[in-house]
Amino acid sequence: MDKEKFFSDSLKESADVKLSIEKNCKKAVLDAAKLITEAYQKNKKMLLCGNGGSAADCQHIATELMIRLSHDIKRPALPAIALTTDSSNLTAGGNDIGFENVFARSVEGLGNEGDILLAISTSGNSQNIINAVEKAHEREMTVIGLLGGTGGKLKDVVDLSIVIPSSNIQRIQEGHITVAHIICELVERELFGNK
Repeated sequence: MDKEKFFSDSLKESADVKLSIEKNCKKAVLDAAKLITEAYQKNKKMLLCGNGGSAADCQHIATELMIRLSHDIKRPALPAIALTTDSSNLTAGGNDIGFENVFARSVEGLGNEGDILLAISTSGNSQNIINAVEKAHEREMTVIGLLGGTGGKLKDVVDLSIVIPSSNIQRIQEGHITVAHIICELVERELFGNK
C-alpha cells in the first residue's frame, strides 16, 4: 500500500465531495438555516438524533448551538438537545421498548409543535431514526434530514433533506459536520450578527 498516495487521495476525495456539496446542496442548506432561524425566532427548540458517528455529530451540533460557534458573536444559548447523550434513557428504552423506538420516545416526551428535529443518518435507512421522524410529524415538528448516498428511506419522509453526494461513509460524515457548521453559523449571524 502506498501510504502517501492514500493520504493524498483521501484529501482529494474529501475536497471533491465538499465541492459537490456546494453544487448540489446549497439550496437545501440555506433552506435548513432559514427553518431553524425561524423556529428560534418563535422560541422553539431543536432535537437531534443519530447513531454511531452521527450520534457524536448530534452532540457536536447541539453544543455549537447551546454554547456558540462564532467567537466574534456574543449571544444567549439556543435550545438544542442531542437525544443521543442520556445512557440511562437509551439503555432503558432499548431494553423496555426496543432500540428502534428510543429516539421516537424522546421526541414524544420532549418535542412540541414548531420544534425542529435534525435527523442524521449516513444511510438514510436507520429504523430508529425513521420512527423518530414519524413521531416528530405526529407532534407537528419540522424535520430536517442530514443524509448521504441516495438519501435512503428518510429522504422521502423528512420535510427537508440535505443529501451529501457520496457513498463513502467517512466523506458523508465529513460533509455532515461541514454543512452543520455552516448552518449553525448562518443561524447565529441571522439572529445575532447585527447586535
